[in-house]
Amino acid sequence: MNEGMRDIQLPDNLCEAAEKAFGHRFSGIAPLLEFVLRELLRDESAVLDQIEQGVIEQRLRELGYL
Repeated sequence: MNEGMRDIQLPDNLCEAAEKAFGHRFSGIAPLLEFVLRELLRDESAVLDQIEQGVIEQRLRELGYL
C-alpha cells in the first residue's frame, strides 16, 4: 500500500458500470471515486455552513439586530 493511501474492495459489476458510464471523463475507477468523495465532502461542508449561518442569523434576530 502507498504511503497515505488505502486499498478498498468494490464489486466488479459496480466498477464496470462506473467505468462504462464515466470512463470518458476519468482515467480509471480511483480518480472517479476520489472525485465523488471530494464532492460529497464539499457538499457536506456547504450544508454545515448554511446551518451555522442560520443559527447566527437566529441569534442576531433574538438580539434585535435583524
